[in-house]
Amino acid sequence: MTFSDGTALDAAAVVTNLDYWAFGAPDKGITPIGLFPKTYQKATAVDAQTVEVTFSAPTLGFIPTLGYHGSILVSPKTLALSKEEQGDLDNFSGSGPFTIRSWADGDDVVLAKRADYTWGPEAIGHTGAPYLDTLTYKQVAESSTRIGALTSDQAQVIYNIQPSELAGLTDRGYEVGLPRYLGFTNGYRVNVTAAPFDDVRVRQALQHGIDRRQILDTVYTDGWQAAQGLIQSNVPEATDHSADFAFDADKAAALLDEAGWVPGADGKRTKNGQHLAVTLYANPYLATSASIDELVAQQLGTLGFTVTVQTYDVATFGEKVKNDSTTPLYEITRSFIDVGTVASILTSANKGEDWFGLGETDPTLNDLRDRIARATDLDTRAAAVDELQTYVLQQGLFVPITQIVQRIYVQSPKLQGVTYNGVAIAGYAAAYLQK
Repeated sequence: MTFSDGTALDAAAVVTNLDYWAFGAPDKGITPIGLFPKTYQKATAVDAQTVEVTFSAPTLGFIPTLGYHGSILVSPKTLALSKEEQGDLDNFSGSGPFTIRSWADGDDVVLAKRADYTWGPEAIGHTGAPYLDTLTYKQVAESSTRIGALTSDQAQVIYNIQPSELAGLTDRGYEVGLPRYLGFTNGYRVNVTAAPFDDVRVRQALQHGIDRRQILDTVYTDGWQAAQGLIQSNVPEATDHSADFAFDADKAAALLDEAGWVPGADGKRTKNGQHLAVTLYANPYLATSASIDELVAQQLGTLGFTVTVQTYDVATFGEKVKNDSTTPLYEITRSFIDVGTVASILTSANKGEDWFGLGETDPTLNDLRDRIARATDLDTRAAAVDELQTYVLQQGLFVPITQIVQRIYVQSPKLQGVTYNGVAIAGYAAAYLQK
């Protein structure tokens, strides 16, 4: 096995990549992979084909996490370059079935097959060189233009159109791919330090005040499913917790009454002269997010919430919403390959993402986090994950909406052999075009 620059893919190269994934390269401004196990200490090349890895604690999720899309083997020659040089795709060398023939920033990337490639994964049914000679990824901003490219045979696959546009294409014989990735469901993460969500009753009212069936019927097609909990139902450790947040407008109203939020003549609830107000921030990474938020705004409005929907582009969303620790609520999802990495997201431990603004102040959440991370067998870990879902949902820390289909593919019926990985990214190593 070799990288496309001819460098051997040996144990030393694997060690170099593992260290990059775990620690990044601070001198180059390159950060580590967020979900890479924090227990990783070092890797050693025992011989040319054997790597020994040392952890500070049991780490069941290590092997699965090597399948995460960030864990891509890159040639040591590429990794030795500066950050700026690595940003030039002409310098990139990987170990996969395609190489980069040409690219134009903001326009397209053209890949060419490696004729000498013989080490493909058996799981996709083809271990040799790709059948396709080239692949062209082209950026096209307008959905209507992408659809036009597909229907005029200028493109064989298009990506991320609105669900409402799918029926017209399937009626014409085009095929739809709606892979669900492994990870968290799509929903609202709640910051418990921000009013009014510092009251568990308001958080629970929010959960029970959302009609997910209406969202599925209005925004989506039959390819989508309601959330059953904090994590996707295709995750092996998933269990059904739908009852903990089921739509029940009467229960939601009673919880708000109990919390002291009184409806006025206009139906809007107030407490101590303050409106029960919430802003919903549409997730710019999810094409349907704004439509979901508009529906949720209507549903919460009938309960007495004063709701504002705010839409930002990716850069502004990151600056004003995602990276602002005072944001009370926003829609989020997150992929992972192995449930063990859940532990590094929900609190602030080990530079975790601290989804709920709790830091490490919640002993129950901390205990569940640690039990998941340190489990030495799968059954014990699965039991802890079930307890974690129960706790997070009953405390109103997360408001599930739907099972996430973040990547929508529509393709020509001539295109066959497409595969999807654990984070729902399409692969074309075994794909071919029928004549």
